Amino acid sequence: MLITVLVIIIAVSGISVLVLSQSNKDKKKSWIQFFAKGKDAGFSFKEIELLRRLAVKSALDDPSALFWSQNQLDMCIRNMVRSTRLAGGGDQATQDFLSKLYDYRKKIEMEKPRIKNGITDTRQIEEGQTLRVLVNGQGVFVSKLVKNIGQYLTIARPNNPKLPTSFSWTGLKLSVYFWREDDAGYVFDTDVQDEVFSKGTASLKVSHGENLFRTQKRQSIRIKTHKAAFLYILDNDEVSDTIEMNPGLKCFVEDLSDSGCAVHIGGKAAVGLRIKVQFILNNAPICVSGTVRSLDYQEEENCSLLHMEADPMSIGTRNHILGEVFGMLPEEDEELPFRVLEEASDGNSSEAGEIADEADTSTMADNAL
Repeated sequence: MLITVLVIIIAVSGISVLVLSQSNKDKKKSWIQFFAKGKDAGFSFKEIELLRRLAVKSALDDPSALFWSQNQLDMCIRNMVRSTRLAGGGDQATQDFLSKLYDYRKKIEMEKPRIKNGITDTRQIEEGQTLRVLVNGQGVFVSKLVKNIGQYLTIARPNNPKLPTSFSWTGLKLSVYFWREDDAGYVFDTDVQDEVFSKGTASLKVSHGENLFRTQKRQSIRIKTHKAAFLYILDNDEVSDTIEMNPGLKCFVEDLSDSGCAVHIGGKAAVGLRIKVQFILNNAPICVSGTVRSLDYQEEENCSLLHMEADPMSIGTRNHILGEVFGMLPEEDEELPFRVLEEASDGNSSEAGEIADEADTSTMADNAL
């Protein structure tokens, strides 16, 4: 009887050793694959080791999944952001590593089919798409696509007070540019067949473009937002990331990325204007300077949406913005951008005019939002 029990104990022990041995071999093989995938993804050995620790801390079932799974990678980045914030922001090496993680996160996002795939024909343009229409000798006008059918396109008749009321569009050749959200910029040439009313809108019937050219792919991921902010005018070529203590022109940041933002202001600005935008992002003041590359002016409401290309940002600012873009930061925003907003008078519109005068920019807003 005793011999039988000993045999059973020995057998069980042997099986346990084999199971543990196989388990250790599987874990070792799994981590070897992890380091191989990390190397293929462009990370250094030191960075892969940091990723391994993040994967363990995040309790990932399959650590290697963070190299291809957006959700798994997000879980690791959130843990790192949380630890970095608790440590008071982290040192330069930590910020550099976080920046590399965000670059890899952006790569995964950009390779999604909805962003990677473009369009090849003007018949694929969606109704409501904002267009910029170039007319030789007259300028660039803002329009939108009203109707898209197989035979022709119908676009809203561009409205510009500089054009005489008797101006005829029929027969004109146009160059049309548009930016397709989450994709790229496109341009095509067309000609105006007729002036018509479509869906209650004064419109132009134009031909489909024979060639649709994809001019520029999106290099950043934008997030829609509506944040109160201050805008300041910069001198030409001036770069400034200094936090201003005095209020500027009240405005709203309508979208945000690590390469720029869209800013809604009262009045009208000018393309090429150098500006700085300051706002609060998760209880931290953010300052972004850059150049207005294009604008959409709404004459009826006397307001403009400025599309600003940002100057190179500090790595800390860029990481903070990307944390917002990818949803890595906690929801801690305050409603007002700065304490000085509470101190600013309701008559801030006169300040906007003064800022415009100082910048010698007569087209800048005369009133603030």
